[in-house]
Amino acid sequence: MNSSRSIRMLSLCLLMVSAFVSGSYARPALPPTTAEGSAEPPVIILGFVGGFVRYNDRVHYEVQLAAHLRKEYPTGTIVEIFENHSGENAHRRILSLLDSNRDGTLTPEEKRGARIILYGHSWGASEIVTLARRLQKDGIPVLLTVQVDSVAKVGENDEVIPANVAQAANFYQADGFLHGEPEIRAADNSHTRIVGNFRFSYGASPYNCADYPWYARVFMRAHTQIECDSKVWDQVESLIHATLPASAKAASIQ
Repeated sequence: MNSSRSIRMLSLCLLMVSAFVSGSYARPALPPTTAEGSAEPPVIILGFVGGFVRYNDRVHYEVQLAAHLRKEYPTGTIVEIFENHSGENAHRRILSLLDSNRDGTLTPEEKRGARIILYGHSWGASEIVTLARRLQKDGIPVLLTVQVDSVAKVGENDEVIPANVAQAANFYQADGFLHGEPEIRAADNSHTRIVGNFRFSYGASPYNCADYPWYARVFMRAHTQIECDSKVWDQVESLIHATLPASAKAASIQ
């Protein structure tokens, strides 16, 4: 077994430890929705939390960002959070939202009209790439994917971005024992633009995630530090703002 695979397997074990400690195995309720019933297809922004974090745990910046975006774009945009083991639920939710005539089948026009943005941390970042691949099989485009310290789940590939994604960005750190994918690449450079692989360093930084549990401080220090780094999420939010279509921006609260 090579060193890279060994680290990945140990990463899996550490994330499983977090699940046992937190006791958060319960199936999530359907995340809250906003802005349905618009005349044109809504912008769909889905965020995915990492590990076994609950979708409504406000300690985590993925959840905070979703709440902020909901307030900023109250109409024409649907923002929801999913747990990373709920990728199939998220896929069904997207298909339902795109089915504007509610006939249970997506027309070519409904598929082409999709305006989807996906972001996530850790296992959640891995899951958004998997979800994008599901949407590619459906013939549905994705405007943007953003991965934050992406850790590939068993059976998933978080490195290669499918050709239905227009733009993709990757934020990672390499200081900790558990760290994210350092480089994403496009399956087809003619269809997908890699915005960048942005490295952050926390080796000499004081730990600033005071609300995180003890096992995060002990086993996943730098991995959680990038998750609670406001500078990272400011950049994620800026990318989302820049990607949103003009109609969504016009509906924002200034």
